[in-house]
Amino acid sequence: MNITILGATGWIGGEITTQALLRDHQVTTIVRNPDKLTAENVTLNTFDLRSDDDIAPLLTGADVVIASIGGRAAGNHELVAQTAHRLLTALSGSSTRLLWVGGAGSLETAPGVTLVSSADFPAEYKAEALAQGEALEIFRTTNTTTQWTFVSPAAVIYPGSSEGVYRIGGDAFFTNEQGESKISVTDYAIAILDEAQNAAHPNRRISVAY
Repeated sequence: MNITILGATGWIGGEITTQALLRDHQVTTIVRNPDKLTAENVTLNTFDLRSDDDIAPLLTGADVVIASIGGRAAGNHELVAQTAHRLLTALSGSSTRLLWVGGAGSLETAPGVTLVSSADFPAEYKAEALAQGEALEIFRTTNTTTQWTFVSPAAVIYPGSSEGVYRIGGDAFFTNEQGESKISVTDYAIAILDEAQNAAHPNRRISVAY
């Protein structure tokens, strides 16, 4: 499978790249700073999402595009929703699917009540969570033929190897028997690649946790 990954120099994007290569997929990366890319045996493209340049030519030939986009480092959180719309538009009319590395903040703790709105949601992650919620709304309201899947991780995603079987949910926030919502970055990346290969959840948001 030909997989194009945006954000391959980031923590999550880098792990998705690693897992894709372990599965012998053909991987193309699109990064802003190529000096930060550590992965080998990939096709490298340089692109700045803050520019007005056309990204569509860099997506040609991909079976799946996986986007791991965040605005926390530079404080440009508006880039998240803008990129969601940009990719949906660029891929419309093609057979390429789009998988989006989403956030947990938009998961619902009760009907219509999101995790990010809770009083104890960490303040340092709130702007990022709200931006991902805006991106989810873009996916749900944009008139496009692009097949997409928005993949929310657990509330806690942490460094670590695979711990076994993960569970897939929908919009509702869920926990394990110990009341925890967690997943390792490795298993989150594995879940992303499983979805890329199986296309089991088209045009919807799913959540992944133990």
